Amino acid sequence: MKFIHYSSFLHLFVLCLLFTILAIFIVMTGTFGPGIWQNFDPYASYGKWPTIIMYIMRVLTLVPLPLSICNFLGIVMFNTFPEKPKVKSSTLFGPFLCFRVVTRGTFPELVRKNVSRNIAICSELGLDNFIFEVVTDTAISLAKSSRTREIVVPVQYQSLKGCLYKARALQYCLEDNVNVLSDNDWIIHLDEETLLTEACVIGIINFINEGQYSFGQGVITYANEEIVCWITTIADLIRVGVDYGILRYTLKYLHKPLFSWKGSYVVANVGAERKITFDFGSEGSIAEDCFFALSAWAEGYKFGFIEGEMWEKSTFSCMDFIRQRKRWVQGIIMVLLSGQIPTRKKFGISVMVLSWLVMPVTVPNLVLVPLCPLPMPNIINFLCGFMGGVMMFLFIFGAVKSFNYRRTGLAKFLFLCICPILLMPVCVVMETCGVTWALISQKQGGFHIVKKETTPSRMEV
Repeated sequence: MKFIHYSSFLHLFVLCLLFTILAIFIVMTGTFGPGIWQNFDPYASYGKWPTIIMYIMRVLTLVPLPLSICNFLGIVMFNTFPEKPKVKSSTLFGPFLCFRVVTRGTFPELVRKNVSRNIAICSELGLDNFIFEVVTDTAISLAKSSRTREIVVPVQYQSLKGCLYKARALQYCLEDNVNVLSDNDWIIHLDEETLLTEACVIGIINFINEGQYSFGQGVITYANEEIVCWITTIADLIRVGVDYGILRYTLKYLHKPLFSWKGSYVVANVGAERKITFDFGSEGSIAEDCFFALSAWAEGYKFGFIEGEMWEKSTFSCMDFIRQRKRWVQGIIMVLLSGQIPTRKKFGISVMVLSWLVMPVTVPNLVLVPLCPLPMPNIINFLCGFMGGVMMFLFIFGAVKSFNYRRTGLAKFLFLCICPILLMPVCVVMETCGVTWALISQKQGGFHIVKKETTPSRMEV
């Protein structure tokens, strides 16, 4: 008798959870049956114009539907509890790997500590052909060794198109007089706080050795080790769910960054990256990751999904969380309006931007729907229930993947999985504040760097 594999059993459990949540939300929206409001006249109860406005608000809720569908497909089509990746070939031989960390130099202690820790992970796996490059605006006195290289971006450096911020630093590394990598080497882009895991390093090696794609990315989780701000960490759980949803579906099935991708855990072939460059001018300097991904897609490059997760931390305060979202929104709007990227490659980010634009109008539905019910077509009710169920599931699933019951204990683990249900309105409001701030700002406010170090740094910049 053949027993179901443990990872397949867990995935089956996740699917049962998903469809249970969907069923609850769809039933709650009144999709089935005539409903108690069949003979209810909203015009008589609320007035003509308030009713029209509320109907518009309800219909606009459907704008992010493509995002919900892709998240659903990513969860359903692929195992959500894949086995730990295994090395398919020797780690001693193969392409040269450059782990590149970009920093302003504001948190030197953090960078030095994380580089040392990440080098140890690579060495323990027997990886030999690699180096860590730290690209910084201010020298951080990185310990000199054959495994590290510190690149200080000169103050006077200007790219051809005048790119700014992180894009400027990334472009400086690609200049002929700075770059020491061959076109067959690979770059793994990391943020200052990014920590490697054994699984992600193995996944990167396997991805590169398969030789099918020029660019790849995997899952990042935010609830590992010390948690500084529980509210922002809970809010970021949905990002973990989206990585398993949209990111996996678009990269593993479509092999295209349909809805963009993240700025770290980026694995790129050097030759391909140097052809695309990061020199997009000021309009591509706020969301340089999105601009780069869409530019590479427009050039015909294919993308793949990498097994194994990396670790990062959520923002340390709600205000930093809101500022972070503000920057993302403004940056991606600039990408959408740019003439450098073909219009046909902007469908995904168009949906994202439209979803952001309607957020200040649709979020009040959280209160208006129970207080001011409206008779709606069953298909609208079904789709609203589907979208709400998918969103709730992504929060809960993000908690399941982020917290370890062996580390927290079963009781605390279950409580943490319930927390997203309780805090989802707070998380949505914080997101909406960031979006609204981005939309009402007269001009883009620069590249805000959030706090990433729990202890005071020795260097103040």
